[in-house]
Formats: sequence, structure tokens, C-alpha cells
Amino acid sequence: MIEDKNQEKTGLDQLGEFELINHLTKNFTLQHKSSIMGIGDDAAVMDFSNKKAVMSTDLLIEGVHFDLSYMPLKHLGYKSVMVNLSDIYAMNAIATQITVSIAVSNRFPLEALEEFYSGVALACEIYKVDLVGGDTTSSTKGMLISVTAVGEADEADIVYRSGAKPNDLLVVSGDLGGAYCGLQVLEREKEVFKVNPNNQPDLSPYTYIVERQLKPEARKDIKGLLQQLEILPTSMIDISDGLSSEILHLCSKSAVGCNVYENKIPLDPTVISACEEFKIDSTLVALSGGEDYELLFTIDQKDFPKIKGNPHFTVIGHMTDKNEGAHLISRGDAKIPLTAQGWNSFS
Repeated sequence: MIEDKNQEKTGLDQLGEFELINHLTKNFTLQHKSSIMGIGDDAAVMDFSNKKAVMSTDLLIEGVHFDLSYMPLKHLGYKSVMVNLSDIYAMNAIATQITVSIAVSNRFPLEALEEFYSGVALACEIYKVDLVGGDTTSSTKGMLISVTAVGEADEADIVYRSGAKPNDLLVVSGDLGGAYCGLQVLEREKEVFKVNPNNQPDLSPYTYIVERQLKPEARKDIKGLLQQLEILPTSMIDISDGLSSEILHLCSKSAVGCNVYENKIPLDPTVISACEEFKIDSTLVALSGGEDYELLFTIDQKDFPKIKGNPHFTVIGHMTDKNEGAHLISRGDAKIPLTAQGWNSFS
């Protein structure tokens, strides 16, 4: 974590837990009618009336999920929210509230936490969600972050992982592999910095992929785009652990197989050039890289004309009978079994 040595730091022990929470959250205001009581009581109160509530939570650990040597704290606050909102959007729901809990060691002054919460605040502002609770405590092992996201949806709109049928088309939003390539750039520059701390990296050729890693955007827009096209997906999941892992989740929950075509996987030109530079296979990066936070979903074949040619979506394959299994069809027409080689925090 880079710090200005001349700037005076405020120790967290000068505030105490409740004053710290009040200080960090004093500028957050409630935006949703469903947020009845936010921060300031024993629990948040929410009223979704006749809507269904959806909820998801994620834990981010320093040294496992993020590296503060190149991850600015403001970006980390923003990304921590995105990781959770993406799960809500993957249910075809609207995210409305979040809670944020953090544990930090004594190397973090108040000013560091203010930076983190400024990223949380920016995410709340852009994505129109309310911060309604959380907790702070001490840690002996660096920084730990737990974010819970809550959303709402009409029951008829909710999309699960379990609804795909044989012959459904497999569709992905955006492009894949950028976050992993950005991570490779940052890890390389970290090693260069260790050898020569005076070296200032030029990241300008890698702007897109570095941003995909440090400041991903959850796909809040997809629900509205699909509504405009009058398409309700049959199943959906977000791409956090890698395309292959997520496809296999859909196949497992829906009891179907899948053929995904290598030449259909959407790759940004900067991803292709970065893969050439790092001498890694771009298809493998798209299948296993993870952290793209795009949405992967299936649609009935009759909806293909509605989605054909849309710049936001790419049809990358189709679902098959369960007995056929899940396969990648290579550019050379080889049929390769899909394996879950994406992110595994326990490996």
C-alpha cells in the first residue's frame, strides 16, 4: 500500500467502532422507498411490498482476492460492491441495498478507510443502491471485506441457473478475458517495481484490460436491454470464475449439455494482443480467467431474431441433451470436453 509519509495519519483507536462507522457512512443517503431504516439501528428495515427479495454475499480477503501493492483502496471499495451487484443482476433483478463489513489490521489509518468508502460511495451513486448496514472490526492478517447485496424483482422476472433446455442458445454479454490479462500486466509491473522502485510503469497501452481488473462494472443494463427486446432468459449466471466454470454450473443445474464454439467467444483486440505478448492462449484465458462480471444466459431459439446482430450480446453456442456432455468446439472442429479450470480460492 503506497502512503504519503508526510501526511499525518489518524489511528483507528482514536475513534472506536461506532464513531468509526458513523464517520465513514455519514454522507450516505437512502434512495429507495424499500429502504425504511438504514444505518443507525440494530438492523436495517426494508419493505419490498409485493416484490420478491433476492440476496447475495461475498467475502474478499487480502492476499487471496486482492493485492494492495497495485489495487488502490478507492478502486477496491468500488470493486467490492460490483462483485456483489453482479450476482443480483444475474438473477434478472434490480439491486437496491448493500451492507459492507470490513476487518483491518493496525497498519490501516482512518484515511485509508476513507479512501475505501469513497469507492463504495461512488458505486452506490452510479448504481443507485443504498448502504444500509455493516460492521468494522480488527484483524491480525490485513484486510477482509464482506459485502451483502439485496435486490428486488417480480417473481415472473427472476431467472435461475436451472431453466435451460436442450437447443436453447448460449449468449454472453460484452467480451471476455480482459480482467485476467489486466492482472498479468499488474503482476508483471509489481515484479519490475521490486527490482527497481524508481521505475514508473507506462500502463497506457493496457488501459482497457487494467480497468477490467481494477474497476469492473456490473451489468446493470442487461435486464433493461432484454426487456426492450422482449426476451426473458431461460437461465442465467454471472462470469466471476471463468466462462467454462459458469457454463458447467448452468449445465449441472439445468441437467443439460452444451456445445460452445471457440470462434464465437468475444475477445477485445487488446486482450488478443496481451495474450500474444504474454504467450498465453486467448481461448484458455476467456474460458478460465474469471472476474469479467459479464452475464452468461440461455434463450429459446425463437428469440434469436431479436438478439441477432445486437452489439451487446454474442451467441457462443447452444445447449444439448445432458448425455452429450459439455464441449468446446475448436476452430479446427475438434470436440474438447469442457473442464472447470477457473478461479478456485481453495487451490
